Amino acid sequence: MAKRGGFPGGMGGFGGMNINQLMKEAKKMQADMEKSQEELVSREFEATAGGGAITVKVSGDKQIKEIKLQKDIVDPDDVEMLQDLILTCVNEALRKVDSAQAAQMGKYNIPGLM
Repeated sequence: MAKRGGFPGGMGGFGGMNINQLMKEAKKMQADMEKSQEELVSREFEATAGGGAITVKVSGDKQIKEIKLQKDIVDPDDVEMLQDLILTCVNEALRKVDSAQAAQMGKYNIPGLM
């Protein structure tokens, strides 16, 4: 004869975990995630293009910090190439931030979050 009411296992559906313990774990995870985000924001990411002729540095919160151009890359007759190289370099630096962010947050296995 089946039990009436309740959840399977009789432990509230949490596999026997105390709700207070569950809340503690959630708060710890939140604090760890915030710390990870702060660490990521404080990091700098660098990308180069044109064989090192252009270098871009961005912060973990996607702010461009520095763009360096070697003098020989500047050709007044080919401004479009320079623009393309800068664009490529900036986008690569931003992709590095996204990749680091995904790796950092991937440590937290939260269904439905990612």
